[in-house]
Amino acid sequence: MTAPLIDVRGLSVDFGHKSHATTVVRDLSFEISRGECLALVGESGSGKSVTARSLVGLTGIGSTVRAERLAFDGTDTRNWSDASWRSTRGDRIGFVLQDALSSLDVLRTVGAEIGEPLKLHTTLSRRERTAKVLELLRRVGVPEPELRFGQFPHQLSGGLRQRALIASAIAAEPEFLIADEPTTALDASIASQILRLLETLKGSSTGMLVVSHDLSVVAQIADRIAVMQHGEIVEEGTTEAVLFDPQHPYTKSLIAAVPSPTSRRRRLSAVDATAAVAAPRLPRPDSGSALVVVENVSKSFVGADRVRRTVVDDVSFSVARGATLGIVGESGSGKTTTARILANLENPDSGSVSIDAVSWSSATPAERSRLRRQVQVVYQDPLSSFDPRFTVSRIIGEAVAASGRSSRSERAARVSELLGLVRLGPEHSDRRPIELSGGQRQRVAIARALAAKPTLLVLDEPVSALDVSVQAQVLDLLTDLQDELDLTYVFISHDLGVIFHISDEVLVMKDGRIVEAGAVDDVFSRPSHGYTRGLLDALPHFDSARA
Repeated sequence: MTAPLIDVRGLSVDFGHKSHATTVVRDLSFEISRGECLALVGESGSGKSVTARSLVGLTGIGSTVRAERLAFDGTDTRNWSDASWRSTRGDRIGFVLQDALSSLDVLRTVGAEIGEPLKLHTTLSRRERTAKVLELLRRVGVPEPELRFGQFPHQLSGGLRQRALIASAIAAEPEFLIADEPTTALDASIASQILRLLETLKGSSTGMLVVSHDLSVVAQIADRIAVMQHGEIVEEGTTEAVLFDPQHPYTKSLIAAVPSPTSRRRRLSAVDATAAVAAPRLPRPDSGSALVVVENVSKSFVGADRVRRTVVDDVSFSVARGATLGIVGESGSGKTTTARILANLENPDSGSVSIDAVSWSSATPAERSRLRRQVQVVYQDPLSSFDPRFTVSRIIGEAVAASGRSSRSERAARVSELLGLVRLGPEHSDRRPIELSGGQRQRVAIARALAAKPTLLVLDEPVSALDVSVQAQVLDLLTDLQDELDLTYVFISHDLGVIFHISDEVLVMKDGRIVEAGAVDDVFSRPSHGYTRGLLDALPHFDSARA
């Protein structure tokens, strides 16, 4: 029989000094053959990424890797030198890291970044390398590749950076590819294109390890799934068996947490640690009058190439009090710019935005001050919006002070109240952002936004960076807060499952225009526009109700 491409036996990874070491991966064994994809799924901190990094010698300083066998293509790699790894990584093994911004060199253009593996591991001329890089950019769905070739990472959106990173990883046509959350930050159509590309690579005998919290992605590409919890594999089997006949309670809870059409009107997160399926949720009462009215709004920008482009084009919609409006569309469709105009963070070139019957453009200073408190924004990456030196109590306390509470005791009482609202305890108040998990940071961001007692929250990809179980908890929290505080939401996401789960109405945007709008059930069940149908067709399908 042919030896497996990856052969792992008894893998354990510790961090710290021997006498105080923490084991983050414990006694893992698995194989991956050529042309096969194994997916690792599990919550943040389960050991997925550390396992992936151990296969390429990148576990980092302070780590100790122990294994009975750790082999690539029949060769034991446990004692490989740095030189051996450098000659293999980027050539025979490609690695798509999770955080595209920190993984790309900010001082190099996209073309230089993707061309580096070709320069190091092939004999292509400079002209041939340039042509190959442009071809790779097209393969991963980057628009205007000639323009992007000369740009730096900070000039690209998160989705474009992720695609550039994938292009770099596959440039030298590796025999084995590790993809850590390869579709994070990508909208449905681009994610589908990337998955088709990965499937093509797999079909050409490339072995693959995919790390993902997105079970719909896993369902589409993986041949086998290993479910990790607390550094151990608790369940492993074929994709069909694990997803549709799970045996372990933890696997069942992960599957139950996936937002989908069938999850509407029920909670996603388990009531307690032993529950696999969460309790049902009562539907909200019918919404009242319009809180938000947007009329004929347009906005254009001059890009890096000095060409003016319209990014929001004659957009009109309204949002009823107490309702949730979902906005979906591809990267560059105008979703985020529309949200920024809504919150008065950008001024439209034309058109008007009214909140509670008051227009931003004609508001008096007193009205504008009131509206700024009434409309708050929650961003995708709260860590970048926090001062890393501040504690949680100071982060929230500054927002409380800005809302008009002047005495120290009033601020402290309000901070405590807000922490309770977002289900965080007093023990979190003295921690700094870096000491919190992703879900906890997002809860702090929500608490900060609630400090001013707003009526409208604009949520820009608030759960896209969270694993499925933490995402479920945050979505349930947002639903609870909406019921408790009578909040209105504008919820932006590229995840159609999330939008279907949480929204009452939905807008579908393309090239700055609204191409379809209506009740979420109507739009997603009976789409009338070809673009909407294309988005839905591109969505990787995984119905947790089958499990």
